[in-house]
Amino acid sequence: MRSVYMQAENMAKKHQTRNPYELLDAIGAKTILSDQYSQDGLKGFSTIINRQMFAFINAKLDEHERMIVAGHEAAHLILHKREILQSPACAIKDFNLYDNSGRLEYEANDFLANFLVSDKRVLESISNSEGDYFFTAKELCIPPPLLAFKLHGMMHRGFEVRNPMNLESKFFGRKGMWQS
Repeated sequence: MRSVYMQAENMAKKHQTRNPYELLDAIGAKTILSDQYSQDGLKGFSTIINRQMFAFINAKLDEHERMIVAGHEAAHLILHKREILQSPACAIKDFNLYDNSGRLEYEANDFLANFLVSDKRVLESISNSEGDYFFTAKELCIPPPLLAFKLHGMMHRGFEVRNPMNLESKFFGRKGMWQS
């Protein structure tokens, strides 16, 4: 877990951004918005073709969801190149971004949560919101499930923060709130 955190922080520092689209550009990936999928269907996928990295994003998602998908796909391209190249379709497809049942999805979400917001910013927001979890997520402009990943990692790195959401719960698989 610490390794994924360090990779996210290193990418943010190296490329001087916490914007997923800028990160995709910085790592040499081409971003393609595709309107071939329904809003409730495929959210995005990452692939590598002839050594060129691609992040496909469902264009029917709202702007904020597209940015989250972009960051999630960037995480796969950074962390999981070998797995992408070894998969039968040479791609990792995402229908439910907050699925944490497998290592690849868990790592992509952990990377994304750490890339989007710094520990310092989270602590400031918690202080400003008097610990209100959903207010903190809204102030940070991240979905509550990603805040859960961020807080979980911070707890494991020794921060005294409380995470009201259990990453093992079925909350992330539920349709509705912030699900993309």
